[in-house]
Amino acid sequence: MRPFTYERATSVEGAAKAAASVQGARFIAGGTNLLDLMKLQIETPTHLIDVNHLGLDRIEITPEGGLRIGALVRNTDLAADKAVRRDYAVLSRALVSGASGQLRNKATTGGNLLQRTRCPYFYDTRMPCNKRQPGSGCGAIGGISRGLAILGVSDACIAQHPSDMAVAMRLLDAQVDTVDGAGARRSIPIADFHLLPGDTPHKETALKPGEIITSVTLPKPVSGTHVYRKVRDRASYAFALVSVAAIFAKDGTARFAFGGIGAKPWRVAAADAAGKQGAKAVAEAALAGARTTEHNDFKKALVQQTLVSLYRQQEARA
Repeated sequence: MRPFTYERATSVEGAAKAAASVQGARFIAGGTNLLDLMKLQIETPTHLIDVNHLGLDRIEITPEGGLRIGALVRNTDLAADKAVRRDYAVLSRALVSGASGQLRNKATTGGNLLQRTRCPYFYDTRMPCNKRQPGSGCGAIGGISRGLAILGVSDACIAQHPSDMAVAMRLLDAQVDTVDGAGARRSIPIADFHLLPGDTPHKETALKPGEIITSVTLPKPVSGTHVYRKVRDRASYAFALVSVAAIFAKDGTARFAFGGIGAKPWRVAAADAAGKQGAKAVAEAALAGARTTEHNDFKKALVQQTLVSLYRQQEARA
């Protein structure tokens, strides 16, 4: 780990201003992703700004009937919250599917959204990676790519987005609330928050330098049956090969978001529109434009079979 300086922020505006004024500064809260990457010298911040004491750890009902989740709410606390379990059950289920209990106790809402989109080649500093070194190439292309993305990929990167929580947030049309170094506030639709790799895979979010997440706001609850199904190689502490977040309404309509297959949490209007037509139609709509390798082509069939399982489960409830 390389040397760095440290400060404990006392205000949101002060934290954002400090981050904007110091080149190489990074925020740290739970540190479950950042510290690992610092030990490997993949992340080499010059200055860490501790944001744990900013009071951003509350869950509140909004005047519009939605939910505002502070950026420092721990994943365990969010999953266990009564309002989340009652009104946003897909989010609670997605959180419990993520990582391990120890990591969920430390990981924060904001940090979960900001974890790096990554693959084994990103961790291996002997291999080329456009995320680590822009322009160096992508070791995963032509390499072992079984777990990697098949949607939203580019010639520069085929890493899959790792978050379970973000998939549920995408399904729920969350807004990411921020403050920048000048004190300006904005709300970013989660559909626009994570960026596709394109030619610049090292740029993963729409945040500006120094901009800090203060909360995530959910709209009014969506009625229906909330489900989250994660298919993975191990029972815990493993990224999804395929995950599906869904809400099935009583009128037969549904909405879907997918993890494990996209360079960002994946949701397309065509898949929602196909909800009444069944699993095969939803899978075809969701997978339009998929770009697979010989190692991960199986994910297309796995998406459809996961959806078949969810539809059968929903029919059994009827």
